[in-house]
Amino acid sequence: MTTNKPFAINTRADTVPLHTAMVLAAGLGKRMRPLTATRPKPLVEVAGKPLLDHVFDRLRVAGIGRAVVNVHYLADAVEAHLRHKMADLDVLVSDERGHLLETGGGITKALPLIGDDRFLVANSDNLWIDGPIGAIDLLAERWDDAAMDALLLVVPLARANCHRGRGDFHMDASGLISRRKPGRVAPFVFTGIQIVSRRLFDDAPEGAFSTNLLWDRAIAAGRAYGLVHQGLWFDVGTPGAVGATEAMLAGG
Repeated sequence: MTTNKPFAINTRADTVPLHTAMVLAAGLGKRMRPLTATRPKPLVEVAGKPLLDHVFDRLRVAGIGRAVVNVHYLADAVEAHLRHKMADLDVLVSDERGHLLETGGGITKALPLIGDDRFLVANSDNLWIDGPIGAIDLLAERWDDAAMDALLLVVPLARANCHRGRGDFHMDASGLISRRKPGRVAPFVFTGIQIVSRRLFDDAPEGAFSTNLLWDRAIAAGRAYGLVHQGLWFDVGTPGAVGATEAMLAGG
């Protein structure tokens, strides 16, 4: 952790394991063109494996046996892949063929399928390698239901491989996050992996909207926290990032 004092991981004996993950796989993948001209972004291969499969590998390691996956662009291809490759998991599809709902709207639509009061959300366009303890396990251990509506896995900007942004969040010693100021640089980047409470979606708007709207509400209420990822993370959002990620993985 490059800034701020570390905070304690929740080691309560009554920590409830995660059962369900929402995997966001409905995006158009415009930044990944031309690779996404004929295939959806979650099926773009990195290191010999589709991005979606990398995410599901991490879910398996964490013992999460149930996933809800939203689909929109080239939805038939994603569904066929899920049937063929994920037969060992309980996978449900949230169909957004009629209207792309963005991140917040997509999760809100899928809530009846998710069911759980707290659950993991993972973007399908990033790739991460766990540190000594799996990132999902660390998030689950850190979760404090009395204090949190969202717990975001973040990575220091200096370790955000293939990422060209200026950072997303600041974080204090307790883990509370705040937004990057306009025109400034922030020390932490959101990895696309988070645990959220169903409470986060109370009074959520209808239709398409970004999860940013709900994060801002949680930040204002002091109920949005961050946890620093201890392993490697790659922002695989462009064709160039695919080759760069593969080269870094091959180089150890």
